[in-house]
Amino acid sequence: MKKNYLIAVGLLFSIPTQAQIFDVLKSVVKDKTGVDLDQGKATPSTNTSTTSTTNSNINLGNLTSSQISSGLKEALNLGVKEGVQKLGVTDGFLKNEAVKILMPEKLRKIETTLRSLGMGSLADQGVKLLNRAAEDAVTEATPIFTNAITSMTITDAKNILLGSDNAATNYLQTKTQSQLFTAFQPKVKASLGKVGADTVWKNIISKYNTFTGQSVTTDLNEYVTTETINGVFKMVAEKETGIRNNSALRTTSLLEKVFGAVKK
Repeated sequence: MKKNYLIAVGLLFSIPTQAQIFDVLKSVVKDKTGVDLDQGKATPSTNTSTTSTTNSNINLGNLTSSQISSGLKEALNLGVKEGVQKLGVTDGFLKNEAVKILMPEKLRKIETTLRSLGMGSLADQGVKLLNRAAEDAVTEATPIFTNAITSMTITDAKNILLGSDNAATNYLQTKTQSQLFTAFQPKVKASLGKVGADTVWKNIISKYNTFTGQSVTTDLNEYVTTETINGVFKMVAEKETGIRNNSALRTTSLLEKVFGAVKK
């Protein structure tokens, strides 16, 4: 009888003890894994530290594609205007390492030969005049670039706005490089003659061919036209990056409205 009593008492004490232990286990499991043993499924975690915040700083609001396109074009036009002003002066190309026009790659051997023969000054003059031609020709680039920008249809303005720091410049270059080259090449040809680059280079190539017995030719007009256009694009890209990252450079309400919607 006494033995049965002790068993009964033990059972009475063991039931709540087991329940308490189970409650503790449920609490620990829920805290560590999010699983609620009473519900049989995970409780949604409130920890959002791993949630992507890619778009957290983007608020395009009621901006239309037309407004974004106009904002991008305004930034490009501003970049062209300021870029041409910086490049179209004495040493605008020559003293700017980012855009300086070097000896054409296939003529580098001419430079080496001239310097080995003590005619390094002639090589230096050749390079200098290529840059002088670019500095002269680029002053007429603004209307050519402006026309290309105005006539350009931006098919996905939003993606360009949300793209890299020079996405609009890259888009402009892709869409207009060919027409810019065609329109700008006559300007460069005239400038090469104006600064005397064509005469000097004929002399350089003639001397090289005489000393080496070779017959080297090159189209300086094509080379300088391409390098001048690329120089302008580099300046435009620099301006675009500035507008995107520095609100002080958004000098119009449209620029602020469009680029201010994408906070860096």
